[in-house]
Amino acid sequence: MTTQSLCQTSKWIDFLRQYGPIPRNDNMYDEVIQRTLRRKKLQPITFETEYFNELLDNFRSVSPKSVILTGTAGDGKTYYCREIWEEFGGSVEDWQTDSKVQCLMLGDRQLIVIKDLSELTLDEKQSLLPQIATAILGKDMSKIYLIAANDGQLVEALAEAAQTEELASVRKAIEDLLVGDLRELDAFQVKLYNLSRQSAAVLFPRILKAVLEHPGWGDCNQCAYQNQGCPIWQNKQRLEGTNADQTTRERLTDLLELCELNQTHLPVRQLLLLVANALLGHPDAKDRLLRCRQVPDVIAAETTSLASLYRNIFGENLSGRRRESIEVFKVLRGFGIGTETSNQIDNILIFGADDPELQPFYNNLVLSDLFYGADSKYKAQQRSYLEGDATKGREEFLSVLQTQRQRLFFTIPSNRTTDLELWDLTIFQYAGEYLTDLHRVLQEGKKIPKSITSRLIRGLNRIFTGLLVSNQDELILATSGSYSQARICRVYEESISVARKRGESLSVELDKSRKKPSLVVSLASTLESVRFNLTLTRYEYLSRVAEGVLPSSFSQECYEDVLAFKTQVFKQLAVRQSSEGEEEDREETMNIRLLEVNSAGIASPRTLEVYF
Repeated sequence: MTTQSLCQTSKWIDFLRQYGPIPRNDNMYDEVIQRTLRRKKLQPITFETEYFNELLDNFRSVSPKSVILTGTAGDGKTYYCREIWEEFGGSVEDWQTDSKVQCLMLGDRQLIVIKDLSELTLDEKQSLLPQIATAILGKDMSKIYLIAANDGQLVEALAEAAQTEELASVRKAIEDLLVGDLRELDAFQVKLYNLSRQSAAVLFPRILKAVLEHPGWGDCNQCAYQNQGCPIWQNKQRLEGTNADQTTRERLTDLLELCELNQTHLPVRQLLLLVANALLGHPDAKDRLLRCRQVPDVIAAETTSLASLYRNIFGENLSGRRRESIEVFKVLRGFGIGTETSNQIDNILIFGADDPELQPFYNNLVLSDLFYGADSKYKAQQRSYLEGDATKGREEFLSVLQTQRQRLFFTIPSNRTTDLELWDLTIFQYAGEYLTDLHRVLQEGKKIPKSITSRLIRGLNRIFTGLLVSNQDELILATSGSYSQARICRVYEESISVARKRGESLSVELDKSRKKPSLVVSLASTLESVRFNLTLTRYEYLSRVAEGVLPSSFSQECYEDVLAFKTQVFKQLAVRQSSEGEEEDREETMNIRLLEVNSAGIASPRTLEVYF
């Protein structure tokens, strides 16, 4: 009996590959998946979506409204349309036809489903759009619509259509909904759902659970390789974790939440791709994704380490060009995990076997993982590196080091993240603090630690003035005389108290509409506050500047963002001064206040009297 015959072929694994980074026509993504499911007689991957029940309630109500689903490609617009179609009795066969418009009756109303607005011809749009406008304005209650359209497509289609008063009114309403990030407007019978607002950090655990608990994994129970080194099964177990330890999946979810807070949206399709690739990735497999029948060869060739989910999470199994073309890998690789490190981590990985002080860490973090950690190949390369063997061996070990750093990022226990400086393995050394001590504290309605606010103010003051100041109880507003955007600003104009004082204040709050942290400056109780969105990148930048280190990798963009914020604060200052009736000094002297910095780094104004 051959080793191939001992390996159980799984229809489920073959199907799961369809979600991975394989060539496909993205416009037919949902249709291809559904056809494959029926052909292989498999259960679909199902998970709770954010708006599905809300949409059903709308269409079941006495006075349902038309619905527009917008968002980027892969957000699930077609999925929502198909699920609603089937929920209300639409047939699978009808849905699978080439028609992009489907109709069925909901009581005495007709539901018209437009699968993808971009697929309609110009003539079809010219015919349908006036009817849609009539329904949205409430002039035709016999029809309701469910329309899937990528961002801006509907507005563009309405602009291209022959203009009428009704179409112009509906177009303006939809633009207001999109720009204002609103769900609905009074007097319009339509609801707009922007699926790009779905949280990847919320959806990912649901997707992961649906994949890991799929009954298709039952095929693996008859496979002889399940407990003989199958990397697919190993990756599944590691993503599942145990009841006491789910570090890997929690840390991956944290990264996705940080991406979201850094203004990067990852649609559902990208999250499914990430899970499939993490489980099945291997650089030597066809399409770089394993099938069951390839597992014996991988084990025999001793290349199971190349199937490590810790590599696959970053798309290391793919070619460089393919990896960079996939958004989720491009974004996750932006954290620099694997290329960034600390002396402590590298000393453990390189010298831990021989250094008595490092041995406990080496045993717990490296030797304990014989599958993806200290296997025989790793030990041999480590010894070769330490003994200064050939250059090729050195390069191979440095590549292995990158993989081990990636593994450690996802496996270092939560109670060791501080002493082992986990986030030093990324370019965002303050990311852990940003997520737990800032964002999640604000979500709970609590106040963030004063040390965080103080550091942010110190960073802002250093950028606002261009001086190495340490003031952290006030925001210093300074110019170069007439220009507030100069790199060095010594002319003191005003300072804003951090603690609330005469309507002035500076705080870090959760933006209610965006649900993300913002730095809020108030100059007076009667004036609108100035907000500065605290993305992860901006937080890292301000924190590093406050600590005296300028992170060049993203400094220029952040520097310009902070200066734009400074301009907004100065505009509000001018409004306040105008309302207070401040006038220019018309005497023969003029007072100029220049900033002086003492030995402790505290800046204060010194008044100079100028005669003219």
